[in-house]
Amino acid sequence: MTQSAERIRSLLVSLQIHPERIAAKGLTLQAEAEDLIIAEVGADGRQHLLTPATAAAWHAMSAAAAADGIAIRIASAFRSVERQAEIVRAKLARGQSIDEILSVSAPPGYSEHHTGCAVDLTTEGVRALEVEFEGTAAFDWLCGNAERFGFFLSYPRQNRHGYMYEPWHWCFKESKQLPAGNRTQIRKKRTRA
Repeated sequence: MTQSAERIRSLLVSLQIHPERIAAKGLTLQAEAEDLIIAEVGADGRQHLLTPATAAAWHAMSAAAAADGIAIRIASAFRSVERQAEIVRAKLARGQSIDEILSVSAPPGYSEHHTGCAVDLTTEGVRALEVEFEGTAAFDWLCGNAERFGFFLSYPRQNRHGYMYEPWHWCFKESKQLPAGNRTQIRKKRTRA
């Protein structure tokens, strides 16, 4: 077992999150990114960190959205394993059960935010990290365009991990197969057939 895996196992034991729970949710251990850059600075001065490839894709996607009159911004990006543990500890201290917590938060070591490839997005007129984001023009735009930039909705309704629906949570998955433009052309060809 690597030091990182041992560290995560220790955190999970301290939080009383048993391996069976993780297995039942079908979760995969997520590598914690080491190479991060500032992708965006929030209005509150918070620096949102992403991997360089994810940041480049984010900049391209947000510029394309802006060109279409859609304003999207990052509400949350990279989150360390320790920060994820702090979130779980705070929820436990407020009296939430592990079942409640794990329906909305990943256990430390299992969050896509650790990878530096996940973003929680928001737009004007809605509260960040709320399902109401689904009713915005920004969400509609993302559903029609995010895949061109390598971003995918991680937790749709009734997702396989049992997490609450998160229309704001998108993860970048770099494709080495084809440039984004070619993927779009192939998709169009397939729908014509």
